[in-house]
Amino acid sequence: MTDSPHAPVRASAAFMLRHPAHAIALGFGSGLSPKAPGTVGSLWGWASWLLIQQQFGISSQAWIIACAVLMGWWACTVTARHMGISDPGAIVWDEIVAIWLILFMLAPSGLATQLAAFVLFRFFDAVKPGPVAWADRLFKGFGWRGGWGILWDDLVAAFCTLLVIALWRIW
Repeated sequence: MTDSPHAPVRASAAFMLRHPAHAIALGFGSGLSPKAPGTVGSLWGWASWLLIQQQFGISSQAWIIACAVLMGWWACTVTARHMGISDPGAIVWDEIVAIWLILFMLAPSGLATQLAAFVLFRFFDAVKPGPVAWADRLFKGFGWRGGWGILWDDLVAAFCTLLVIALWRIW
C-alpha cells in the first residue's frame, strides 16, 4: 500500500479539470456537490443510464459497464492519490457504475422499480449494513488496491439491492 505523497486536496472544478481521471472519478462534476455527493452522483448515473439505454443495445450496454468499471478503477486510484484521501466523498464514479449495473440488470423496468432500486442502493451505500461494511473494510488505502476498494463496496451494495428486489419479486 502506497501512502499519498502530500496533504489532502479539496475537490473543485479546477482540480477536476487538471486530469482526465479527476473528471471521471468526480462524475463529471456531480461529485462536487456540497451536500450528498454520493446521492447526486447516483442521480447523475441514473439520468445518464437512461440515455445510454436509449442509444445502445444490450451487449453494448454490458461492454460500457465493464469498461466503466476498469476505467473507474484507474480514475479512482489516480484521483484518490492526487487528493491525498483514500476514499474521498467527492469520488462518485463508484455510485455511477453501480447504479448503471443495477438498472442494466433490472431492464426493462418502469419508473417505480427504478426509484425503488435507487432508494435501496442509496440505503445500502450510505448505511453499509453487513456485507457492504465488510466490502468497505476489505480494500483500504492508496494505490490499485485502494482504488478497487472505492468501487468494490458500491458493487456489493448494487448486488444487495438486486438481491432485495429479486426476493421482493419472488415474494
